[in-house]
Amino acid sequence: MARKRRGNPVHGWVILDKPLGMSSTRAVGAVRRLFEAQKAGHGGTLDPLATGVLPIALGEATKTVPFAMEGRKAYRFAIRWGERRSTDDSEGAVVATADRRPSRAEIEAALPGFTGEIRQRPPEYSALHVGGERAYDRARRGESVVLAPRTVRIDSLRLLAIPDLDHAEFEAEVGKGTYIRALGRDLAEALGTLGHVSTLRRVRVGPFTEARAISLENLASLGHSPGPFGHLLPLETALDDIPALALTEAEATRLRCGQTVLPLRPSDRALILELGEGQRIRATCGEKLVALAEIAAGALRPVRVMNL
Repeated sequence: MARKRRGNPVHGWVILDKPLGMSSTRAVGAVRRLFEAQKAGHGGTLDPLATGVLPIALGEATKTVPFAMEGRKAYRFAIRWGERRSTDDSEGAVVATADRRPSRAEIEAALPGFTGEIRQRPPEYSALHVGGERAYDRARRGESVVLAPRTVRIDSLRLLAIPDLDHAEFEAEVGKGTYIRALGRDLAEALGTLGHVSTLRRVRVGPFTEARAISLENLASLGHSPGPFGHLLPLETALDDIPALALTEAEATRLRCGQTVLPLRPSDRALILELGEGQRIRATCGEKLVALAEIAAGALRPVRVMNL
C-alpha cells in the first residue's frame, strides 16, 4: 500500500518576499509548514544574501514551476568596486583588490556591451552540476571548478545611482540562467577594475511581482486562520502567457487518462490549427485546469495532468 502523503491538498502560488540570510530551501519549508501543504517547490533559487520575490508553488502548482522559471526576471543590485570575492558577492573572501573606480560616464558607456545575448561564465559558487556534484560543494572543498561560458540574455541594464565612489546601483531585466553575480564581476573587469555584487534584490519573476509579495514574518503572523489563504494565488498564475482551451467533460476525462484528444468543436480545431504544432495549451473544463497539453498532429497531447 502506498504511504499517505502528510499534509493537506493545498494548490496555488505564494509570492514570498524572501528575507536576507535565508536559503530558498528553508523558505520553501517554512511556507509549506504554514499552509500544512503536502508538497511545495520554488520558481527560481535566490542566494541567501539576496532578498525579494521567491515564488513558492504548493501542491499541483509544483507542476507549473518550469513555466514560471522560463519567465524573465528583474533585479535591483549594487556593485562594490575594488574587491574581487571568491563567491562574486559579499559572502566570499576577498581574493584580489584594485584601486581604480569607474566614473558615471565610463559605466554608462559600458552598459550596452552587456545587453542582448552575451556569453557569461557562471560563478564558481553556483548550483550547477560539475561531475555529478553542485559546483559550490566542490568550491567549498577548495577544488578547482571550471564552468564553461554560456549564452544568456539581458534585456535591459540601467545605472540607477552612485551613492559613493565604491558603489554603484543598477536595475536589470534578464532571461533564464543569467547570474547577476557574474554580471557584476564581468562589468567591473570591462571597466578596468574588480568588483562584486554587494546587495541583490529580485523584484519580478515572470508574472510574479514585488507588489504581490508578502514577508515570511507577516505570513506567519496570520497563524492558522484562513488569513494565509488570502495570499494564495491560483496555480494558473504561472501560465498567463499560455493559450487556454475549454474542453467538454468527455474530452477532459480522456486527457486526464493520458490519451490524445481531438476536440469535436470546429472552433476548437480551428484554434489548434491557428496556434500550430508544438504550442502549449492550458486545457480546462469548467473552472478547473485539467492539464498542460501540447499540439501534436492537430490534436492535444497531455504533458502534465493536474489532479484537482
